[in-house]
Amino acid sequence: MSELFSVQGKVVVVTGGSRGIGLMIARGFVEGGAKVYISSRKKDVCDAVAAELSASGTCVSLPADLGTEQGCKLLAEAVRERESKVDVLVNNAGANWGAPLAEYSDEAWDKVLALNVKSIFFLTRELVGHLEKAGTDEDPARVINIGSIDGIQIPLLETYAYSTSKAAVHHLTRVLARQLAPRNITVNAVAPGPFESKMMKQTLENFGDAIIAGVPLGRIGRPDDMAGVTIYLASRAGAYVTGAVIPVDGGTARLK
Repeated sequence: MSELFSVQGKVVVVTGGSRGIGLMIARGFVEGGAKVYISSRKKDVCDAVAAELSASGTCVSLPADLGTEQGCKLLAEAVRERESKVDVLVNNAGANWGAPLAEYSDEAWDKVLALNVKSIFFLTRELVGHLEKAGTDEDPARVINIGSIDGIQIPLLETYAYSTSKAAVHHLTRVLARQLAPRNITVNAVAPGPFESKMMKQTLENFGDAIIAGVPLGRIGRPDDMAGVTIYLASRAGAYVTGAVIPVDGGTARLK
């Protein structure tokens, strides 16, 4: 049974891997015996986190700004220079923007959609050859996109571009899953609910009690909750799952 959920020896790329949900995922893969590459925009932070995670396995820092197509190409090139194949790509890098309707700007839409949606498309496109080299009938390569329950339900806050982008991530996941299945690559999305992260910090400080009260399981997500679902999708246990959007939210989006 332990082999069913093993990620030992897999090559994993986690974008936005230096903090929050990305760090939870990266840590889980490192501790599971995978070789993990993490990217983030800030080199010093990315380097420090990679050094910390390397105390329990192998983690390599590849700083990148994925807000542009060129940034995605540069990260993919850096990965290809170091590895002959990629077993798992976790597209986690993202941004949020909250503002009243009357003040919501073109800049907000461009920034959020570029990072949250376009970077997934461009980076997956650039690494699809390396993913294909890793995939087999029995053990496909995996793409795991990080969406949000705000792409499933109507958000409480005025985060118009964010919730729209995450709904787009979920649909892009299904489109890519259909296109890449013949190449032995599965594509799935995880839709987190409330987790402790830098993006959620202010929201939890302002509305934490109300948010927890709205979660049927009565708590916010823990790091192992996020690591667990991504390891499942990346291991042999998840080899026959593709095109799925899995909420990890304590029942928030469906049980209220």
